[in-house]
Amino acid sequence: MEKRELSEIKTIIFDYDGTLHDSTNNYILAFKKAYDYLVSHGKAQPHEWEDTEIIKWLGFSSKDMWANFMPNLEEEYQQVASRIIGDTLKQKVRSDEAELYPGSLETMAYLKESGYRLVFLSNCRNEYMEAHRQVFRLDRYFEGMYCTEDYNFIPKHNIFTRFKNKYEPPFLIVGDRSQDFEVGKIHHLKTVGCNYGYGTEQELNMADIRINDIRDLKDIL
Repeated sequence: MEKRELSEIKTIIFDYDGTLHDSTNNYILAFKKAYDYLVSHGKAQPHEWEDTEIIKWLGFSSKDMWANFMPNLEEEYQQVASRIIGDTLKQKVRSDEAELYPGSLETMAYLKESGYRLVFLSNCRNEYMEAHRQVFRLDRYFEGMYCTEDYNFIPKHNIFTRFKNKYEPPFLIVGDRSQDFEVGKIHHLKTVGCNYGYGTEQELNMADIRINDIRDLKDIL
C-alpha cells in the first residue's frame, strides 16, 4: 500500500493487547493461576504449559476464549477462572507492572497532535480497560474507549457499527489478530497488522500493510 492511500485517514482505531500493550508476561501468570484453580477443583488435568500455548488466547474475548479452550466447563467455574485472570491482570497494572510497547505513548501523542482522532477498541473487560485508562492516562490520546464486555462480547466488527457515527471517516484499523482485520474486511476499511503482536502469519496476512514497530505508524501516515 502506498502512503498516499492513507492520506485521507481521519480516525484511527487501535486494538490494545499486542498492539500498544505487551501483556505477555502478565497474561501467562494470570492464565496459570486460573488453570491451577481448575486443576485443584478437578475440572482440568495438570499440564506444563508452554508460553506459546497460552499467548495464542491473547486478543480473544473472554467469551470466545472459553468457548474454544474449555467449551464444556461449567459456567460457575468459568466465571471464577475468568475473575482470577481479570483480578491478576488488574493488580499488575495497578502495581505498575504493566508494560506498553516502546514508543506507544509517543506514537499516539504524535498522531493526536497531527490531527488524527484516536479510538480504543479491545476484546477486554471494562475493569481492565479502566485500570489501563487511569494508569497510563489514556484519555490524553483516545477520544473514545470501547471494550467488548460492555457489548456482551459481541464481535468487534459489530461494536464498530455502534460508535462509527461519532467519528470522522475514513477509518484505519491497527491491530494484530483476525478480529481486528475482520472489522476492516467487513466494513471496507484499511488495516495495519502488527508483526510484533500475537497474531499468526495467516491472520497478519489479512492486513493491508504490516509494521514491525508501533512507531512505524509515524512513517506511513
